[in-house]
Amino acid sequence: MSRIKSWTDTPSKPHFVPPQGAVDSHCHVFGPQALYPFSPKAKYIPEDAGADDLVTLRDHLGLSRNVIVQASCHGFDNSATLAAIAACGQDRARGVAVVDPDISDAELKALHEGGMRGVRFNFLKRLVDHAPKDKFLEIAHRIAPLGWHVVVYFEADLLEELTPFLEAIPTTVVIDHLGRPDIGQGPDGTDITAFKALMDAHPNFWTKVSGAERLSLQGPPFDDFVDVIAPIVARYPDRVLWGTDWPHPNMQHDIPDDGRLVDILPRLAPGDDLLRKLLIDNPMRLYWPEEVDG
Repeated sequence: MSRIKSWTDTPSKPHFVPPQGAVDSHCHVFGPQALYPFSPKAKYIPEDAGADDLVTLRDHLGLSRNVIVQASCHGFDNSATLAAIAACGQDRARGVAVVDPDISDAELKALHEGGMRGVRFNFLKRLVDHAPKDKFLEIAHRIAPLGWHVVVYFEADLLEELTPFLEAIPTTVVIDHLGRPDIGQGPDGTDITAFKALMDAHPNFWTKVSGAERLSLQGPPFDDFVDVIAPIVARYPDRVLWGTDWPHPNMQHDIPDDGRLVDILPRLAPGDDLLRKLLIDNPMRLYWPEEVDG
């Protein structure tokens, strides 16, 4: 399997200047392979994109902190993500792990000490071979005492099937990329209407209003994405997060410009109060609660 590169080394400088303390709540690191090999079950093998690259991008975009989500290409070995958190420092980075269902309590504690604050369950069949709901629920109950949350990645056609599973999770549930609705349906489309019904019914459900580069049918400046998703930010101002999704796994054929992704933020969350909730207050509550609580 040949290695792929899905990000640009020369992102534009955003016109929008994020507020001090802004958090990129969804990004990844890849390798470096020589130190942190990819899983033999990986569906893609990327070029190296490690902590140094992430920090360079963070500073270039005017962001302050990162939440590093374990990439599927690394499987259950969270070493690359933990190393990136350590390199950034836990005052600047925290993480979301992917774990073996049989992980021990001692291993979970070590992940917590390394800066992990959540676990991710992936239901995209093109990325993972097996997604055992019963085992996932066991993990969710085991991480609850740590104060962690669950991140779930799925596409809109699975929402109805997954709802009973999601409702059984005893922690905060964060839905990646809004459950990947069909943006072409518009702000009142079937997918986004079903998603809003789920969010309305469950106050412990949050979402990441990220993925414009994946979900928009028009591309930059992502007007169709903003039209559909800005009302979501306004409807759930205390339950939304945003991230770049750098280094954009599997987007090697349509590589995004991270600067242009940052530039949609004031349109997604118009006004200082909404922007602060999206970029600072909400991620701080989930990932740095000790700073929020004083």
